[in-house]
Amino acid sequence: MRSKRTVLVLQHAECEAPGAFQDELDERGIATVAVELDRGAAIPAWEGFDALIAMGGPMSVNDEDSFGWLRAEKQLIGEFVRADRPFWGVCLGAQLLAASLGAGVHEGAAPEVGVLAVDLEREGMLDPVFSVLPKRLLTLQWHSDTFDLPRGAVLLASSASYRHQAFRWRRAYGLQFHLEVAPQAVREWGDIPAYADALESVLGTGALPRLLGELDREHQAMRTNALVLFRRWLDVDVVVRSRAATMGVES
Repeated sequence: MRSKRTVLVLQHAECEAPGAFQDELDERGIATVAVELDRGAAIPAWEGFDALIAMGGPMSVNDEDSFGWLRAEKQLIGEFVRADRPFWGVCLGAQLLAASLGAGVHEGAAPEVGVLAVDLEREGMLDPVFSVLPKRLLTLQWHSDTFDLPRGAVLLASSASYRHQAFRWRRAYGLQFHLEVAPQAVREWGDIPAYADALESVLGTGALPRLLGELDREHQAMRTNALVLFRRWLDVDVVVRSRAATMGVES
């Protein structure tokens, strides 16, 4: 029997789609409603959705004067996670989660860009979702901002440059890094001025072909980790816990 669950996906750039995560949702027959906020799409009421995913984007969560919809998006995310519903945020999505819970988001010391290692913290190795990952894994990083941890959050992963790489707050998970993205999507990221500037400021002129070559070599392992991690989140939090809550059973 195909699942009747529905997931709301908030996108901030057409080329920053859920990637491997979408493949898994499709495989399970979980319906998705994608809202492209950067194209002026209206934010729907959240109550009818079983889970919420927020993807990356070139803007800062603090750019409310330029992107007025950020205020409504942060309000939606805050209401959703405080209602104890499952959330999955990637890159900008993780920063939006932190901001929606009252934590600061600010520019880091230098952009973190490239195929780089992330290490699980002790709490990550014990986490019901993140514990399926190896202690160290390669990820795609492409960001300049970072976030403070919201009160009550649990740090799950760190990198050499940015300590706050992944965290959990109740049923909400925020990942600063990417595992889900395919090389073709990254080629499209290189056409976004903010992304291109960050890339060349760190890796120099002509950095995109070098990055794509490295990503081609590591993509399969990253995709495997993306699917292992996301399947675990779906199994533990979206399917099992949501079903228990619907039935009035403590999970």
